[in-house]
Order: sequence, then C-alpha cells, then structure tokens
Amino acid sequence: MSDINNPPKSYAFLLLDGFSTLGFSCALDALSLANHHPSGRQFYRWRLLSENGDIAKAYNGVSIAVDGPLSPLERGETLIVCAGEHAGRAASKPVLNWLRREARRGNDLGALSSGTYILALAGLIGGKRVTTHWEYKTALAEMLPDVTMEDTIFSIDGRIFTSAGGAASMDMMLHRLQNDYGTDLATWVADQMVYTVPRSHSDAQRMSLQSRPEVRNAKLLKAMQVMENNIEDPLTPDEIAAAINLSTRQMERLFARYLSISPKRHYMRVRLEKGRNLLRQTDMSVTDICVACGFRSLSHFSKSYRANYGISPALETKSSSVLWSGTP
Repeated sequence: MSDINNPPKSYAFLLLDGFSTLGFSCALDALSLANHHPSGRQFYRWRLLSENGDIAKAYNGVSIAVDGPLSPLERGETLIVCAGEHAGRAASKPVLNWLRREARRGNDLGALSSGTYILALAGLIGGKRVTTHWEYKTALAEMLPDVTMEDTIFSIDGRIFTSAGGAASMDMMLHRLQNDYGTDLATWVADQMVYTVPRSHSDAQRMSLQSRPEVRNAKLLKAMQVMENNIEDPLTPDEIAAAINLSTRQMERLFARYLSISPKRHYMRVRLEKGRNLLRQTDMSVTDICVACGFRSLSHFSKSYRANYGISPALETKSSSVLWSGTP
C-alpha cells in the first residue's frame, strides 16, 4: 500500500433522478469498506451531489439526501455520474454545462449504467471506448458512430471509465482500488463483500449463449448466432440450416426440443427485441427502425410488434420519448 501519510483519494458521485441504487451502492460500498481495513487508514472520502442539492430519487422510489448541489471539483477528485431510467430527462443544460466545465480540469470521469449517455450528451466521450448497460448499447451505437461500444462489464479509456451498472460497478471499483493501493486491499474489500471471484474489464455483461442451460447443442447455438448476426438482412430458414450443415427439418426439431419454439418464431423475437430497444432508447423514426430490423413492410413490423408486446411501435415511441430526450 502507498504511504500512510498520503491524503485519502476523493470521489464525487452525481446522482441523477432515476439512478440505479444497486450500481451506486456497489460503487460506494467498495470505497466505504476500504476505510474499514484493519490498518485503520482512511483510503477514500466522498461527497454526493445532485443538480440543485435536492434529495436524489432513484428509479425504485428510494430517496437519498446529498451533500450539496453542483460545485467545482477539487484537484484530483474523481467524478462518477450515476444514472438509470429516463437519463435524457435528467440531462439538463446546467448538468451538461457543469460536466463540460469540470472535464476541463483534467480529473477522472466515470459513469454507471446510462450515465455513459450523459457523458455523451456533454460531448466528453468522442472517439473513446466505453460501455453501458446492454439494454442501452444498441441505441448508443446508433447515436454515437465515433464511439466504440464494448460489451464488457466496464471499460477504461484514459481518464474516462464507464460501467454497465448493477453489480458491475463493484468490479470496476475493485479494479480502481487495486490500481490505487494494490491487490491486498482490493482482495480484502472483495472478501468483505463476500465476492469471491471479481471480474475483469474483459468479462461480458450477459451470460453467453454457450452458458445458458437451455442451449446445450452446438448446432442450435450456431443457428442462434447466425440469426443474431443477420438482423437487418434476415436469412431464410433454408439459408440458416445450410449455414449450420443441417436440413431445415433437422433445425426445426432442434429448436422444438431445446427451446419449444420454431426457428422462425425465435428469429422474429430477436428482430423485435432490437426494434424495441431502438424505439425506447433513440429518436429514430419507426420507418428507419423497421428497416434496421429487417422488415420490408411497415405494416408487417407494426402488426408483429403489437402481437408480441401488446402495443404499437408508434405508441411505444411516444411512451418512451422522454428517456433519451436530453438537451445538448
């Protein structure tokens, strides 16, 4: 560990309405537990901020009192933007202007979950490698073509570090603890969290298809991957079967046995899931999303979407329009 006489490292957490309590708690508790190390040393200190200093309200209704409103960061103080649902609604002009101003100080900037989108609206992640919760990845990839969206649980690119949120916040903070003070402290904190196998930044966010209990056949796995890789220009059942060296009938039996669904229906669900993410998280038109999901007819897309989700694409767009409606 570094010199005990060194001052504690400072963090500021910006809590935006709708933030995830799980992601925030995992990040904060890692710092808090470090300060309970038997050495008796205070390794970290922190403060909680909201836009106006008002109580911050999480997505699940939990309210958290903060230490104050937006204020200048100290030299060397690390900022973490904590967001969740309705990120665009929380991205007010004062918040974005404050982020741009504080970024010029050269401090480390972090984000949890859709906090990555807030940094994007402030123009702070251009050309960077970043991550966000997997539900938002497709939307951000469409909106930010110059940004490399990674599927990992957290990403680090220079002074910018981003996390998928949730439990991944704990992995990211343990990584920072290790860099700050060494493996011994990070391991001790992980043990206190009863977290026996911390993950690295290269770990994927979601359980791989190979690891899912319902996917126990290599041919089935390959068929599912072929579908996910061909959404905008869907393949026919015969083409998918040929790609995995099976007959169409053999492929149908595989899907029926392991997933209790036809290949055609599974493929449709994959395409509609992408459509739903784009409708909820971007301002793309329904027509453009229809094309991005491989539908040649807007009426077919609308009918299929309503049958699967019980709502039309147009109504889905209206009900979700505030989610990404930030004001750059």
